[in-house]
Amino acid sequence: MATPLTDQEKRKQISIRGIAGVENVAELKKGFNRHLHFTLVKDRNVATPLDYYFALAHTVRDHLVGRWIRTQQFYYEADPKRVYYLSLEFYMGRALQNTMINLGLQTACDEAIYQLGLDMEDLEEMEEDAGLGNGGLGRLAACFLDSMATLGLAAYGYGIRYEYGIFNQKIKDGWQVEEADDWLRYGNPWEKARPEFMLPVHFYGRVVEEDGKEPKWVDTQVVLAMPYDTPIPGYMNNTMFNDIINMLFHHDRFKVFADYESYVECQERVSALYKDQREWTRVVVKNIAASGKFSSDRTIKEYATEIWGVEPTDLKIPPPSEPREALEETARALRKS
Repeated sequence: MATPLTDQEKRKQISIRGIAGVENVAELKKGFNRHLHFTLVKDRNVATPLDYYFALAHTVRDHLVGRWIRTQQFYYEADPKRVYYLSLEFYMGRALQNTMINLGLQTACDEAIYQLGLDMEDLEEMEEDAGLGNGGLGRLAACFLDSMATLGLAAYGYGIRYEYGIFNQKIKDGWQVEEADDWLRYGNPWEKARPEFMLPVHFYGRVVEEDGKEPKWVDTQVVLAMPYDTPIPGYMNNTMFNDIINMLFHHDRFKVFADYESYVECQERVSALYKDQREWTRVVVKNIAASGKFSSDRTIKEYATEIWGVEPTDLKIPPPSEPREALEETARALRKS
């Protein structure tokens, strides 16, 4: 009697997103093996799931780069008006699946990976999440870039390529524990470093003024800032791709604020306090309790009245601890209003 198949084995028997062209699948398999051997210098005897992810990512990236270069050539020749989006946060997330979908490669990649005896979902889970931000605004910036690329706008994003992304959250003994998100520890196949454009950036220091001479900024700490390019594909437009250029720093001059050293000292005190979890929790709870009305309340009211065309209500939704009847009563009151 045959051994029953596992759920994973059953998934590998079919390609669920459609039927891919044979020539496309063969090309992707050839690219996958080429990158596994010549980019990662591995074979199937020693390769890990992470190696397979990188081989697939580089294969998909090959199809992206040619179109990216053609788009930049078109921008150079046509010289359209450009959009430059500056943000300290770009919560881009994972790029593999998004790129496959936008380039129309997902079906062929699914079939190629299946024929190679691998699982697409497992490989997608190997990718680090590029959480270069703190949530809402960073995700909004990423959505803007996706939308502008899909619309074929000549747009560029300028931000910071943080060495560590948004923290990883774990629960230990009932407490939230935050760990550093070292998202670059294995490298990032979706970016291109540009060391030829590296610039020195100065911090701290002081300004010296001499009679009849230009003021000088001296005793600074110098950091070398290297820019990176990350292409952002539009959805199924087959013509244009805009890119986000994640720059560590992209300015010629910097302001030195008088309270900068005080700011650094404050951050050090916060870091020291965080090590004492009990005291940290006490301070956080006290701070939240004293914060009062959030400034976002005004924005929410404006959205309700000016965009959604509804009036906000003062009715409060009962907490989960209240009986269900209280929730139903609130719902009836909302329907009447």
